[in-house]
Amino acid sequence: MARNQEKANGMFNKWTTGKQDALRGTVSRSRPSHTHAARDLNEADKWRSDVLREIGQKVMEIQNAGLGEHRIRDLNDEINQLLKVKWQWEMRIIELGGPNYIASAPKMEDADGGMVAPAGSARNAYKYFGAAKTLPGVKELFEAPSVKAVRRTRHQMNLHIDSGYFGFRDEEDGVLLKVEAEAEAEMRRSAIEQWDAEQTLRALESGKSRPETSKGGAGARFVAHVALPDETDIQKQVLDRKKADLLAKYVSDDLKAETEGAKKMLHGAND
Repeated sequence: MARNQEKANGMFNKWTTGKQDALRGTVSRSRPSHTHAARDLNEADKWRSDVLREIGQKVMEIQNAGLGEHRIRDLNDEINQLLKVKWQWEMRIIELGGPNYIASAPKMEDADGGMVAPAGSARNAYKYFGAAKTLPGVKELFEAPSVKAVRRTRHQMNLHIDSGYFGFRDEEDGVLLKVEAEAEAEMRRSAIEQWDAEQTLRALESGKSRPETSKGGAGARFVAHVALPDETDIQKQVLDRKKADLLAKYVSDDLKAETEGAKKMLHGAND
């Protein structure tokens, strides 16, 4: 109902304006509905100016956000229609040998200097003016589209990998070497303390230790002197073990007894 009332008011205003012009005797011939009706360059330029004047009036009117959504949409539609009419008159002027207004036309802006065409739209796309740009569903058209991040391929990522990625240059400042040296010293100290404790415990269990206490009072620790076998003793023990394994595998019990007796006799003779 509100939209019909607005249209009725607009028609009434046009009728009133026409009647007043008729009473004053200033009624002028209306603009032709088709541009080819103009046979003269001056006449075509005149009608183009008339269209520009009408566009300017409507653009000023649409700046008022209190007109209501329906009236604002109607005004915006009328302005877009007038822009098409203006383009038709400009093409007619070119046909009649006049200047090319299309090539020299500035970028389309509204009264407050804002762009009237949505981002990425074509030159002849539907345009929005004034309060029409704040209508529901229109404001989003003027927002710049978000740039989608392009996912890099594995080959592209490998192109930027150098020796620093693998840690080959971590020792250049000397910090890593210092940290590693401190950690190595701590590990050595801990390992030595653990070995000393194990050796002391073994010596105490075997009863062959001669513990000595280091000077230090209550914090003294035991030091066990255990004789370690040399390489010859180790080789002899390994050889004896292999002989025992072979005897256990291939020799009978009787032969074992005789062998043991012979060993004892041999040892007795040597003694």
